Amino acid sequence: MSDLQSAVYQHHVRSVEALYIGHQGWLYGWLQRKLGNRVDAADLMHDTFTRILAGKSLPDLAEPRAYLTCVAKGILVNWYQRQALERAYLSALAQMPESLAPSPEQRFLILETLHEVDAMLDSLPILVKRAFLLSQIGGMKYHDIAAKLDVSLITVKRYMKQAFVQCLTLMPA
Repeated sequence: MSDLQSAVYQHHVRSVEALYIGHQGWLYGWLQRKLGNRVDAADLMHDTFTRILAGKSLPDLAEPRAYLTCVAKGILVNWYQRQALERAYLSALAQMPESLAPSPEQRFLILETLHEVDAMLDSLPILVKRAFLLSQIGGMKYHDIAAKLDVSLITVKRYMKQAFVQCLTLMPA
């Protein structure tokens, strides 16, 4: 890392640190009111600052709380999606015969994989995601998907290729 890059990075870290010191209490309270739960509020507050710290630079903030709210809302949306996914999985497990139910270790691995697939799907353009879900979950044929999405068959094939290539990123090397 060059001296300039190091200086820029150090400035970023100091800016995030100042933001944290000045507003972490407020953000924690805001999240606690949204969630009604101190433990999750603390986790999501730290996730918010971790995401900001992972960014390349912190913009000049005239309204730091508005910025924190925007980042935290994105974190909250992801958290709610994760919770809904876990509830759906646990509900499906509850309907399985006990003899077929996965072990706790397998449940954990399955949940982690579901979260990875969900995150991967969220990274796709919306029409690509819809085409993929209509095919893989809905069992629709490509020509039916094309009609439903009002796109050509070749476009659906491109969407599916894009989604499958993205799925390959989840495969172990």
